[in-house]
Amino acid sequence: MNRSTPRLLGFTVVLVLTCAMAGHGQGPGKAGQPKVTPKLEPVAETKLLMEGLAHANFRGLEKLLSQPPAELQSWTFARGQALLIAETANLLMLRPPKNQGQPVWFERATDLRKQATQLAQTAAKQDYAGSRAEFKQLAVTCNRCHQTFRVDVEIVPFAMPPPKGE
Repeated sequence: MNRSTPRLLGFTVVLVLTCAMAGHGQGPGKAGQPKVTPKLEPVAETKLLMEGLAHANFRGLEKLLSQPPAELQSWTFARGQALLIAETANLLMLRPPKNQGQPVWFERATDLRKQATQLAQTAAKQDYAGSRAEFKQLAVTCNRCHQTFRVDVEIVPFAMPPPKGE
């Protein structure tokens, strides 16, 4: 089994579940039934989203883009990780600060979504140089938000040494 097969399988499961949930509660109900509109409520802490989704997928992208991906499935996986970061931005929009920082919070989250989506589009084209440039810009986008909200975390792209033996 290929080393990236378990990751691809995990990504596929997440993607299938996301697609299945996307249509849940949307569209007109059956005849005589009212349309259900779910209430969007944050469940996880923002820190958990950042560590478990944004940072984990960022580091996964970093590893994939440390050298040109040799397989199509690696490009597909990179695209998926970028899209999961974009979706994290949507989840962040459910958690604005309770003070006057809300407008800039929404602006920064929108910037994150836009930049991560752009990276996903570039990865879909299998453009290595472009993907690396978009990845570096993604780090700038993250750091701009962290600086705005005084989060003591700096995202440095390609800071990890390459794995031994590669």
